[in-house]
Amino acid sequence: MSMKGKARKTKEIKIGNKVIGGGNPILVQSMANTYTGNLKKTLRQIKELEKVDCEIVRIAVSDKESCKNVSFLKEKANVPIVADIHYDYRLAIGAIENGADKVRINPGNIGKKENIKKIVDKAKEKGIPIRIGINAGSLEKDLLKKYGMPEPEALVESTLRNIEIVESFKFHNIVLSIKSSSILDTIEANRIISQETDYPIHLGITEAGPILSGTVRTTAGLSILLYMGIGDTIRVSLTGAPVKEVKVGYEILKSLELREHGPIIISCPTCGRMEIDLLSIVKKVEKITSNLKTNIKIAVMGCVVNGPGEARLADVGIAGGKGKGVVFRKGKIIKTVPEKNLLNALLNEIEKIVNSE
Repeated sequence: MSMKGKARKTKEIKIGNKVIGGGNPILVQSMANTYTGNLKKTLRQIKELEKVDCEIVRIAVSDKESCKNVSFLKEKANVPIVADIHYDYRLAIGAIENGADKVRINPGNIGKKENIKKIVDKAKEKGIPIRIGINAGSLEKDLLKKYGMPEPEALVESTLRNIEIVESFKFHNIVLSIKSSSILDTIEANRIISQETDYPIHLGITEAGPILSGTVRTTAGLSILLYMGIGDTIRVSLTGAPVKEVKVGYEILKSLELREHGPIIISCPTCGRMEIDLLSIVKKVEKITSNLKTNIKIAVMGCVVNGPGEARLADVGIAGGKGKGVVFRKGKIIKTVPEKNLLNALLNEIEKIVNSE
């Protein structure tokens, strides 16, 4: 089933040089895991994220030093910088004054409405959006008492309450996010809120975990929401290098055919019919093509049962045999080569495709 035309209709919101919502592409973002007060480390990480096409970078602004550094980071970065604020409204105001392209706050932990208004007024003055971020771990005490647990309905009520507060100051330049470490609660809360408002929604599974389990958990949750047409930006929250978050994020969007972003490698899971060193070949192809920008589907198959038949939709591929293999394009075999030449033959065909574009 095609996902085209399923996207939820949302307001269009500008974040620096990017635009989300309103039918624009779903953007991939990440968050620096450095202390923002350390200018050199934070800038280095932002540049690393830019290299893998991270489209929005969030930074933690937890003190005056971090707040002051927003200005320099904004000047040196080529991507929008989002300031993540908790508790202290003065840090939010300072981050906005120093050039942040967006601020992320949880109005519930900012405190007095008059302080929230000060943030809103400053964002309005600078023409930047506010992301209202609701997390299961920081739900208001009265809602925890009412519901007993941070269940989806509690998260939605918190979100609607905070939207109402911000809107009361005649501000509608808003992005939403509702996150929980529970995948099912995150799905249900975002499903409900998507029916209640037309603000763009940022998706993520908070505290998803280490690389393997975190990738699986995030993919499971985000894919369901994205398939439902919900989500305007995504972040894969992994315990590890932020660069990996971006790569996983793009793989999710590519798999759902929501974005094109370089090669897709398909390869068989291996079985007793395999007669070539498939794992070695796949690793080499993955490494060699990792920086390609061309949108190309590459198949590396272990035997003629799986390729080219099951991989006929690939732009180019190889399938191994006993001491030899075939090279194919769109399911059509174009040559047979010795096993030792298979990798080079595949790379040559990939190069032809890249050079023809």
